[in-house]
Amino acid sequence: MILHVDMDAFYASIEQRDDPRLRGRPVVVGGSANGRGVVCAASYEARKFGIHSAMPAARARRLCPRAVFIPPRMEQYANVSSEIRDIFHQFTPLVEPLSLDEAFLDVTGSETLFGSSVEIGRRVQETIRKETKLAASVGVAPNKFLAKIASDLEKPQGFVVVEPNNIHGFLHPLPISRLWGVGRVTEQAFQRLGVRTIGDLSRYPLKALQEQFGQHGEHLHQLALGIDLRHVEPARKAKSISHETTFPHDIQDPEILRAWTIELADQVSWRLRQQEIEGRTIHVKMRFANFDTITRSQQTVTPTNVTSEIQRIGLEILSRIELKQPVRLLGLGVSSFDDSSQRQKSLFDEEDRANQQRVDAAADQIRKKYGHQSLTRGSNILHQAQHRPSPRPPENES
Repeated sequence: MILHVDMDAFYASIEQRDDPRLRGRPVVVGGSANGRGVVCAASYEARKFGIHSAMPAARARRLCPRAVFIPPRMEQYANVSSEIRDIFHQFTPLVEPLSLDEAFLDVTGSETLFGSSVEIGRRVQETIRKETKLAASVGVAPNKFLAKIASDLEKPQGFVVVEPNNIHGFLHPLPISRLWGVGRVTEQAFQRLGVRTIGDLSRYPLKALQEQFGQHGEHLHQLALGIDLRHVEPARKAKSISHETTFPHDIQDPEILRAWTIELADQVSWRLRQQEIEGRTIHVKMRFANFDTITRSQQTVTPTNVTSEIQRIGLEILSRIELKQPVRLLGLGVSSFDDSSQRQKSLFDEEDRANQQRVDAAADQIRKKYGHQSLTRGSNILHQAQHRPSPRPPENES
């Protein structure tokens, strides 16, 4: 059996935990409401007013004038995430992180030690609550797809079990929008076909789905039947380091996407420097409203972990992507890691690079001491005036 553990309002909950004055109040983590920033995360008190991630912060302020706006502290969130992963590993070595605040756990082999999968799920949830003072929702199911749906159904502090003999009974009454890969556009297309629930889709002729949606239609039909053959894949030695974010509402504004790219590059370069590695390939991943996904990459002359270089190349890649559809996911990563001590030095740009590296090193020291948002780069200020958001890093490393 598989567990999907998803922390509830993770960033905002950490802020409320660390500052008792925020408890019970609507908290918004993200850009300033006085500028054109974007919401990164919202507490459940704020969500009652309709506030959600990727919403312009100014609109969030209009929806809830008494909301407390707080800049994100990515280092603190990463530290807490590490504590939670240590808890996961108390129960199973088969842990697949999806982001800082969620992971799959395969507990099949742990049942002889800790009891049934349901008992393990309860113990994981309770241990997180006791050791971190944070709430998590847990889904227990025969596969990853079902476990992820289950963990989301009764938030916050939800606990939902999908028994192997009741997969269809659990799945089929749910709305079609619960399926992975069904966004607003796909949902509207299904509604025109009279498909409103997952059960409707499971009964729809497969051939007609393939004609209408291609391979994606066949994949969705498999999910509607509760079939997901993927295994939980424990973290491996990283071949790339990336950040990505899925927007709750599709985005087509190029300036918002540029601002996200700058923030993603900032986070990725910081993590590269923490691990003392450099990479030669920068890649941008984009998933559109119709769920088509593309990845575009560009090689550097020398391996890098310099923020300004990764930002510049990321924006160059972004500028070459034609936005025919609104964007539901954006990611940026660096791969082709290299030993920095053996890289060939440039004859002409080395002085400028050294200056940028000194800037990065100084910035990293300040951020370690005072938090990630204690220092803002000049290039970021320009984009803060253009919908600058703060990312939610899914920390997918492969």
